[in-house]
Amino acid sequence: MRESTAAGVVLASGAGTRVGAALNKVYLPVAGRRVVAWSLDAFAAAAGIGVLVLVIRPEDASLVEEVLAELSVPVEIVPGGPTRQASELNALRHLASRIADGTVDSVLLHDGARPLVTPELISAVLERTREDGGAVPGLAADDVVSMAGPDKVAGPLPGAIRVQTPQGFRARPLLAAYEQAAAEGFLGTDTASCMERFSALPVRWVPGSAENVKITYPHDLAVAERFLLR
Repeated sequence: MRESTAAGVVLASGAGTRVGAALNKVYLPVAGRRVVAWSLDAFAAAAGIGVLVLVIRPEDASLVEEVLAELSVPVEIVPGGPTRQASELNALRHLASRIADGTVDSVLLHDGARPLVTPELISAVLERTREDGGAVPGLAADDVVSMAGPDKVAGPLPGAIRVQTPQGFRARPLLAAYEQAAAEGFLGTDTASCMERFSALPVRWVPGSAENVKITYPHDLAVAERFLLR
């Protein structure tokens, strides 16, 4: 019987213009390293992750080489697409032969702009993915309210969560859903939204981390650096 493993896909092919930098935000320095290097390290240290994929922009090739030179594990490079979903599909197609033969049984997709993800959170998402088919980390969104009209607040929205990454799914249904989404021209907001549309797999959630912040604005770099240097 062929042994299976999980693949971790780190997305680094966006521009991140809101952070106000001249280069792709995942290559900005934080705590002495490039932002994306921290995510790659976490996946390399997480139990159950046997394949690591980095999705990049070709124009970032020299920065990618710098990041990979620091790592002690092999990383497979895949070019990104015009959208996040297209980039994810490129990574899944790169893994397609291993997904088909069962070598890769689960895939976790992670935003490279979240440098504070931990091996423990990655492993928790993977464990729930293998149990139920799909899992995302999230935080209870106690401050989210519903609207009763264009200018009227109805009240708190029970059960709302703020979804983070990595988002994990069984590999074969994930690839099939993304291929169907591409064929139909559907563009989801994240991995889970695509799976909810084109797959019967349940999407469970595991407790996320308040520290698992996404680098979006300049002050986020300062917050991340404070956590990383503790």
